[in-house]
Amino acid sequence: MKAMIIKSFGGSEVFEVADIAKPDVKAGHVLVNIKASSVNTVDTMIRQMGDDLPLSPPLPAVLGMDFAGIVAEVGAGVTQFSVGDEVYGCAGGLADLPGTLAEYIVADANLIARKAKNLTMREAAAIPLVGITAYEGLTRANTSKGQNVLVHGGSGGVGHIAVQLANYMGANVFATGGGDKQLALIETLGAKGINYKNETVEEYVAKHTDGHGFDVVFDSVGGENMTNSFNAASLNGHVASTVAMVELDLSVAHFKGLSLHVVFMLIPMLHNYKRENHAQVLNALTRIAETGALRPVLDEQTFSLEEVGKAHDRLSSGQGMGKIVVDV
Repeated sequence: MKAMIIKSFGGSEVFEVADIAKPDVKAGHVLVNIKASSVNTVDTMIRQMGDDLPLSPPLPAVLGMDFAGIVAEVGAGVTQFSVGDEVYGCAGGLADLPGTLAEYIVADANLIARKAKNLTMREAAAIPLVGITAYEGLTRANTSKGQNVLVHGGSGGVGHIAVQLANYMGANVFATGGGDKQLALIETLGAKGINYKNETVEEYVAKHTDGHGFDVVFDSVGGENMTNSFNAASLNGHVASTVAMVELDLSVAHFKGLSLHVVFMLIPMLHNYKRENHAQVLNALTRIAETGALRPVLDEQTFSLEEVGKAHDRLSSGQGMGKIVVDV
């Protein structure tokens, strides 16, 4: 089968076309004919950092985590899928799990679900990693109807899904962005846009919450922005972060009695730990999408499998709007 492999870590030029053996299906897994795969920041990190990142696969490697495709074979013990089912998931591209930049993948049945009937393969492939991340963060923060929810980075991959899910959960949703295009997208998705370049945390907390703070802050920016999340949260509020690799003073969190939820959705894949949770979340996302409440935004540029290096460059450039998808 055709695949894009890397034999060394580095720049986007490391990808090369290869003809590799089609994998054999095994118990508890399904063989999927991949139709599309999306690019996530962690994919570019693995490609660049290699062995410095503990989740990187051994070389030569097939990268790529997210996919949508059609079930070609069903392994022993799998009863929830049949040949011909259209599925999606996040099931490879790290550690010992071969990735999705190939025509086929053998995917753990606990890491996939049927795709929404009203989404294309490209749209479905854009959801898994960011969708599971957003859903996990919001649910762990006990997001509920009537709450004031702030999403940092509301036009980004995770953020634009979090905005839609928070809306679906009945919250009053606000989101930060740094430009007119980003704020326009945020408003289109149903949130009140906040230009973090023009307004301080104190100003938008006063403006939108009468100074009380947001019940839930979903931080998809992380790093030093974590301090802004603490300052924006209400007393006994919740902060969910997807980028918590930072050293900072927790005093504000202490005196506000905040609950901090660190979301690292790759844990089930890396440690074979509660993988069935991913299937459950993906099934929930499918149901939400089929109500019309969830639709990923795709970047205007399209890429073939052979152009995956250009797709990585597009993501790294910061010029894209929405998820970047590779057609397989």
